[in-house]
Amino acid sequence: MSAGAQPAVPGENGPPALPDWLDPLPEAAAQRALDRWAIEQRGIAGIELMERAGRGLFELTQRTIPGGTIAVVCGKGNNGGDGLVVARLLREAGREVDLQLLPDPHELHGDALLALGRLCGAPPRIFNPGALVEVAGIVDAILGTGATGAPHGLVCDAIEAIALAAERGVKVVACDVPSGVDGSTGEVAGAAVRADATATFHAAKPGLWIAPGKQHAGTVEVVDIGIPGGERPPETVASIGLIGNVLDALPRRGAAATKFDGGNVFVCGGSTGLTGAPSLASAAAARAGAGYVTVAVPAALNLVFELRQAEVMSVPLPDADGALVPDALAPLLSRLERADALVLGPGLGRAPATGEFARALAAQAPLPLLLDADGLNAHDERLELLAERNAPTVLTPHGGELARLLGVDSDAVRAQRLALAREAAKRSGAIVVLKGDDTLVVEPEGRVAVSRGDAPALATAGTGDVLSGTIGALLARGVEPFAAACAGVELHRRAGRIVGAEIGVEGAIAGDVVAALPTARRDGAVG
Repeated sequence: MSAGAQPAVPGENGPPALPDWLDPLPEAAAQRALDRWAIEQRGIAGIELMERAGRGLFELTQRTIPGGTIAVVCGKGNNGGDGLVVARLLREAGREVDLQLLPDPHELHGDALLALGRLCGAPPRIFNPGALVEVAGIVDAILGTGATGAPHGLVCDAIEAIALAAERGVKVVACDVPSGVDGSTGEVAGAAVRADATATFHAAKPGLWIAPGKQHAGTVEVVDIGIPGGERPPETVASIGLIGNVLDALPRRGAAATKFDGGNVFVCGGSTGLTGAPSLASAAAARAGAGYVTVAVPAALNLVFELRQAEVMSVPLPDADGALVPDALAPLLSRLERADALVLGPGLGRAPATGEFARALAAQAPLPLLLDADGLNAHDERLELLAERNAPTVLTPHGGELARLLGVDSDAVRAQRLALAREAAKRSGAIVVLKGDDTLVVEPEGRVAVSRGDAPALATAGTGDVLSGTIGALLARGVEPFAAACAGVELHRRAGRIVGAEIGVEGAIAGDVVAALPTARRDGAVG
């Protein structure tokens, strides 16, 4: 899939439906189809949907900008119509409103024209960027969820003027999505509003949760506009969802359980100077519920692991100068016959012989594989090799690793996280977990799960290894791979939030996150 391609919606030719533990984030096409279905099939007038949206935007605006003059800047589509409704409601509430239109009023049509006809007070004036610095707050109702690409002309001028006012302390509330943010992908191709808060309608849009759009949205409030539930056409169904209570469906230890019921995880990695990574991954696998954890390491470093972790077994493998070599392949494959999942890569190192070993092991390991760190680096620009595997594969790159896997610049990944994660999943045939505050879990068939994030304690060295071990444990328990990846991401996030709440964000280390995993599994309601 090219970077700019739009995903198919679930249906006969699209990705499978989202599980019930993903809260749908409808892309622009799905939301338009849903609005059309509500109007044409369920008999809800479009102006009524607009009034409900405007009411929710009005209430958020009142809370965000409690005093002073408010500028409402409207485009010519339904987004502008929502702005006209909020301008009327603000005036009815006694607020001073400077209503500005980018288009000529005669260009309005449909429900937006009806909203203009209901306006009270002074008519709108043509947009004046110089007036925006004189107000207490701004409602951005310029572009809607269907806008893509970089804004141009007067629209770009208006967005830049709002951005300048925000830099000077003016509060900004966005209508549905901040103008300039692609609501379906989170991409920001040019000028974009950076809002303090966003009122989004019916359901949050993917671009409000996926970077860089996530950094422009501020506080997101979902407004119920009365679109009914029940059976809907396939084109109205989202292929992207926000991770919710996925942990509720995970297997749990019963009174009669043994260590073998919890699954056997092998962690393969480690090299001179990099023994911490496989230690953290294996400890996390144990804390995440694996019944049996073994770390396969260079023989020269085996004593380090024997002394470090009492609960984890170790297997010494042939090495050269403290790094694994191709001669380690046969003995490890023999030991993997009784394993349930393999985590390959933490601390592995980048020696050429080690990369050769990693590629051969990934190709031949007949069990679920999680590939991280130097296991990923061994496959730089070789993603297609992984598509030949006969067992499930999960990749957990950060942005720089994904850039190397695809042979693109890191800036491209920062700008197009969703598109490039999808491309990697398609080319590798693997589930791709693109790490970040907006961690994305992408499967080749097209479904995408987005993490709620907001766990800054995870922004420290070693937490990626913790995530690898966590997902590896769930794979070993027999959890379906997409669900295992999503559950691992959520369990990891909750553990990070526990650490932040209990000991603080500054100074938190990866070992703290490992220790918090059982509590996160036991107590972690979504939050």
